Amino acid sequence: MFQPNIFDGHHHLLEMAHKTPENELDLIRDEEYESKSGTDIMEAASGDDQDPNQRPKKKRYHRHTQHQIQEMESFFNECPHPDDKQRKELGRRLGLEPLQVKFWFQNKRTQMKAQHERHENSQLRNENEKLRAENIRYKEALGNATCPNCGGPAAIGEMSFDEQHLRIENARLREEIDRISGIAAKYVGKPMLSSYSPLTPGPSRSLDLGVGSFAAQAGEVFGAGDLLRSVSGPTDADKPVIIELAVAAMEELIRMAQAGEPLWLPTTENGIEIFSEDEYGRTFPRGIGPKPLGLKSEASRESAVVIMNHISLVEILMDVNQWSNVFASIVSRSATLEVLSTGVAGNYNGALQVMTAEFQVPSPLVPTRENYFVRYCKQHSDGTWAVVDVSLDNLRPTSISRCRRRPSGCLIQELPNGYSKVTWIEHVEVDDRAVHNIYKALVNSGLAFGAKRWVATLDRQCERLASVMANNISAGDVGVISSPEGRKSMLKLAERMVMSFCTGVGASTAHTWTTLSGIGADDVRVMTRKSMDDPGRPPGIVLSAATSFWLPVPPKRVFNFLRDENSRNEWDILSNGGLVQEMAHIANGRDPGNSVSLLRVNSANSSQSNMLILQESSTDETGSYVIYAPVDIHAMNIVLSGGDPDYVALLPSGFAILPDGPSEEVGGIPEVGAGGSLLTVAFQILVDSVPTAKLSLGSVATVNSLIKCTVERIKSAVLCDTA
Repeated sequence: MFQPNIFDGHHHLLEMAHKTPENELDLIRDEEYESKSGTDIMEAASGDDQDPNQRPKKKRYHRHTQHQIQEMESFFNECPHPDDKQRKELGRRLGLEPLQVKFWFQNKRTQMKAQHERHENSQLRNENEKLRAENIRYKEALGNATCPNCGGPAAIGEMSFDEQHLRIENARLREEIDRISGIAAKYVGKPMLSSYSPLTPGPSRSLDLGVGSFAAQAGEVFGAGDLLRSVSGPTDADKPVIIELAVAAMEELIRMAQAGEPLWLPTTENGIEIFSEDEYGRTFPRGIGPKPLGLKSEASRESAVVIMNHISLVEILMDVNQWSNVFASIVSRSATLEVLSTGVAGNYNGALQVMTAEFQVPSPLVPTRENYFVRYCKQHSDGTWAVVDVSLDNLRPTSISRCRRRPSGCLIQELPNGYSKVTWIEHVEVDDRAVHNIYKALVNSGLAFGAKRWVATLDRQCERLASVMANNISAGDVGVISSPEGRKSMLKLAERMVMSFCTGVGASTAHTWTTLSGIGADDVRVMTRKSMDDPGRPPGIVLSAATSFWLPVPPKRVFNFLRDENSRNEWDILSNGGLVQEMAHIANGRDPGNSVSLLRVNSANSSQSNMLILQESSTDETGSYVIYAPVDIHAMNIVLSGGDPDYVALLPSGFAILPDGPSEEVGGIPEVGAGGSLLTVAFQILVDSVPTAKLSLGSVATVNSLIKCTVERIKSAVLCDTA
């Protein structure tokens, strides 16, 4: 080991690096490496045995050549911390000893650090001077202010401090800082700024979104192990960091939504935009940090005009229950862990909340994406509202996240007649290696989790909500429910049916699928749960089964086949070959496939009672659904009369139909899913009416046989029709 005075010489060089310019870095101490062996060096360097009165030997320095400096500079840019092997190799190429190379790199790192510190200090000094000058201007303005009533000097208490300074330069940023300061103040025991207390009583809102509401929601989902349940709210030390991150994320979202080239590059093939990661890195150097190893970036942007006013849209996005209901096909679970701010003046302007959510594709073959993030809502000066999410994974350094949410969300612009323009940004970093091969093209295209799916789902749900509120329905058509109360009750029941289906068909971590072996390529996955004390579900053990497979048929054709009551007896084993007739119908969208129907199955066996089926079919350009459930005749009569639908027991089954890849050009027009379909079939069956009973192997075999037989019937009917 080297003796202390060698390192003393090293420290001497570090001090010189602070005092000398960059071109003097080649003054490296030379301990006569050419003539001394390693033993000689150690002996010469030993200071314990030397005479303290002896004058130290004068140090000699060796100036590196310009070539050596350039080579080491180039290597430093790639690797500022070379290991022993790299130093030896570099020294061999340049004719230097490894120790000389080591000292040069140490000095270079010290110099770079000093330069960086000087630059930061200069920036801080400039910022300090600006703040000092601004403070002087404010004091002068206050000193020269006059009272508008008497013309005399105004006291501070007579002035509207916020009103005066919101009109000065940097008004937008000052308003932002004041609001966030008010939010942070209540966490250190100080009173809230009076200017941000609600000025008027706000509308009644369901903002009681604590952990308790999440526990109730999680209990509704199968009751199995819950990863999101273990996530706790932020600490007081984290809250200033969260506020700063939310403000920066809002700025980034606005710029991402409004930017053009070179950040978003248009394509001519299918009308989609390509996101430039390089340009993003240059435009937004700050944020949540560099992309972790093993994750890939997904970024997309989509705009649409929807039939809903901007205030209602903001309410939906900021209420976790409404948000998860409207986006039930995407959001499998969600919770608000803590509300940092409820907003100002009776609305959501400035609202800030920490959330968790799990996003899904309706298939057990695509893993869900879990996120821990902050959601921030703000009204901008032009009347536009923006809601942004950004991940808080950096606050949980011990966790390993498979998905990070960079600033994502939407801009909402008010339009006449109750319409709004929505621009959606979806930007995530994810490890998607566990996605099944048949879904990889869909996920890679952005149709599975991207902005197009969010906007298409929102547009579809806005149409559905408009249908609920419609009062001008004609009673002339047979089977059309014209009673507003009956329509609302039936649509509410159908909504609960759809939500129950969506939460039980994906690969959520709230429940575990078991794959049945030895049944061929189309594996059937099953899971069980106990239904107890839930008026919306029959009591007992419920067995759920699902399988996903590919069909060489366009999604639209598969959707029309499955939703048509005239073709139902070709695949529905439960109808037992009986005639299926539509008794009631509610159209709830522009597409004729968007509807809620009440079907009656007239059994071929006269000894069997007739059965009613509630069915909802819905479609948009990113996916389609046909979901149904047997219902009691007496209960449905109550619902059609406008009665409460919450006590109607449902066990929904159905189909999720997705395109197998991105859009294709058909006749010069982009058409989504012009190729094949990805079809997920899911059944729920009550296998035992006693909640404490155990599931038998016979029940599993029965549901397995049922779902396999249904799949074969669908394949046979659809492929024969295509041929």
